[in-house]
Amino acid sequence: MSENQNLSRGLKNRHVQLLAIGGAIGTGLFLGSGRSIHLAGPSILFAYAITGIILFFVMRALGELLLSNLNYHSFVEFVYDYLGEGAAFITGWTYWFCWISLAMADVAATGLYVQYWIPNVPRWVPSLIVLVILLIMNLTAVKLFGEMEFWFALIKVVAILALIIVGTFMIIKGFSTNAGASSFSNLWRHGGWLPNGANGFILSFQMVVFAFTGIELVGLTAGETENPEHVIPRAINNIPIRIIIFYVGALAVIMGIYPWNSINPAKSPFVQVFASVGIAAAASIVNFVVLTSAASACNSGIFSTSRMVYSLAKENNAPGSMKKLTSNHIPCNAAIFSAAVILIAVILNYIMPGEVFVLITSISTFCYIYIWAIIVICHMKYRKTKPELAANNKFKMPLYPIMNYIILAFFAFVIVTLALNNETRVALFVTPVWFIMLGVIYKVFKSKKKTEEDGKRNLA
Repeated sequence: MSENQNLSRGLKNRHVQLLAIGGAIGTGLFLGSGRSIHLAGPSILFAYAITGIILFFVMRALGELLLSNLNYHSFVEFVYDYLGEGAAFITGWTYWFCWISLAMADVAATGLYVQYWIPNVPRWVPSLIVLVILLIMNLTAVKLFGEMEFWFALIKVVAILALIIVGTFMIIKGFSTNAGASSFSNLWRHGGWLPNGANGFILSFQMVVFAFTGIELVGLTAGETENPEHVIPRAINNIPIRIIIFYVGALAVIMGIYPWNSINPAKSPFVQVFASVGIAAAASIVNFVVLTSAASACNSGIFSTSRMVYSLAKENNAPGSMKKLTSNHIPCNAAIFSAAVILIAVILNYIMPGEVFVLITSISTFCYIYIWAIIVICHMKYRKTKPELAANNKFKMPLYPIMNYIILAFFAFVIVTLALNNETRVALFVTPVWFIMLGVIYKVFKSKKKTEEDGKRNLA
């Protein structure tokens, strides 16, 4: 293994395009959309559209920063350049925690999904098997990671497109369900667009924002993409189309088939649609899609956290052993470290009460908002401090600086809505503990490093 190598550029255009799609489609769409529809009614479409537009501009800011310097392998490196070592340390480890918490939840969930078909298998067995397979794939070559994500994302895309095609056919034919005839008029005939008032619409943003976590993953592939100047802009620019099709389109079709108040919030609306057309295996199909989606999230978790730890190690904000690469240019130690933490969490998930894990994932949502906000702030700093470099960038974020302030105001609004919900309010008070802890660790780390440097100078 070597420390003097760079990450492999083994991701092809099709890998990055599907990574961008996969990052914008979470398991929340398949399982959690029933709850969000129940809360906001048809106005959930506007919540997804608004959030999607905001995050598209965040991704444009991220893309502009990454392409301003092709030596950036992750955003923690430009955070270091524009906001300093302390901010880079906190941001890098916060993003690591974001993905670790999501991977913990999803790898544990794979056991639950497998139990649907094999009830007697202990839940930890399939979770362990999935984790080991994904770690091996991540250690072999970045191209294998890309292939795995390509097929995982493809399964999700096919499932959603199938729902849209089948659902649109049902609506055109006026297909009768137990809730009445299918029609797009169902979107406004049952209490209008805001059946639960502005309150339901506002509260829905907490679930909507969480559904988009991971959308920034395409930004971490910049250092391992064969032609980043062509591939990254294309992947980011296609995000709005994907959001309209996969989120707004799918949910509009679902609420066209079933009035929003006839959708069971405890079940996947996908199951309801496929079952209503006589597909007996509807639940099994959706269970398979959600299983692959969970495996995809864990796969992305190992990839993103290993690259983040690698970037931190390059800036001396993580142990030096974490920047060592294999002969295939894979950060082996960083990947094994992240997988080991995920494994510990899987074990703890069965020992500790479920409420603790809900708290961890709630904190993760707040941390994602922090990450996205830091990207936008770095973009503003980049434009102000390096106007000549920005002028030559071919992939500029539109509407700067007004859009930067709009984005930050939106994130502040989301934090307020999260504070209004009983389930996430506790996390709002716990999250500062995470940042305080990181701040203390950084101070200790910096003090230790200064002592070592002073010792070397004295010896010299």
